[in-house]
Amino acid sequence: MFEAHWLLFIAASLAVIATPGQDMILVMSRSIAQGPAAGVATAAGVSTGLVGHTLLATLGLGAILRASEWLFLLLKLAGAAYLVYLGVQLLRSRHHELAMSAAAPRTMPRLFVDGALSNISNPKIAVFYFAFLPQFVTPGALHPTLSVLALGLAFAGLTFLIKGPVGLGAGLLSGWLRARPRVLAWLYRTSGVIFVGLGLKLAFERRA
Repeated sequence: MFEAHWLLFIAASLAVIATPGQDMILVMSRSIAQGPAAGVATAAGVSTGLVGHTLLATLGLGAILRASEWLFLLLKLAGAAYLVYLGVQLLRSRHHELAMSAAAPRTMPRLFVDGALSNISNPKIAVFYFAFLPQFVTPGALHPTLSVLALGLAFAGLTFLIKGPVGLGAGLLSGWLRARPRVLAWLYRTSGVIFVGLGLKLAFERRA
C-alpha cells in the first residue's frame, strides 16, 4: 500500500538524524542536567514534533512555505526566537541552580513540550520534509500521499531510536557532572552559546 524505496530511505534518514543539530544538543543538555529520563522525554518530544511536520508535509504546507515569503519568514523568526530563548536560559543558569538541578527539575511534560517546540518551530524542517520524503516514493505509486505520510512517520520513529539512546547515555553522566558544578557550568554555557548561535543563524539565513 505504501510504495517507497525503504532501504534507501532508512540509510539516508539515519545519516541525516545522526548529524548533530539543535535537537541533538537539546536532548543532550536536558539529559545531562536532569538525568536519563529527561533526555528520553525530550527525544520523545522531538520525535512528536516530526510527526507534526509529517502531517504538515502531507497536507502540502511545505509547498506553501516555499511559495510564501512572508509565512516562511514569520515561522523562521519564531523558531529563531525560541532557540535564542533556550540559549539565554542556559547562559543565565547560576552555579547554585546547577547544583540544585536534581532537586527542582523540569517536569517530564515540560521537557516533552520543549523538544516538540524546538522541532516544530523550525520551518527548515518543514521544507526539508517536503523536499526529502517524496524522493523515496515509488514512481507511479497508487497512493503517493499515504506513502509520504508513512515515510514521515518512519523518519520520526527512527529519530527517537537514535536520539533516545543518546539522551539515555548522556543522562548516565548527570550525577557525575552535578558533583562537578564547574564542568556542568561550562557545558551549560557552551550549549547556551550554541543555541543562541543557531537561533541567529536561522534568523539571518537566506532561504534556498
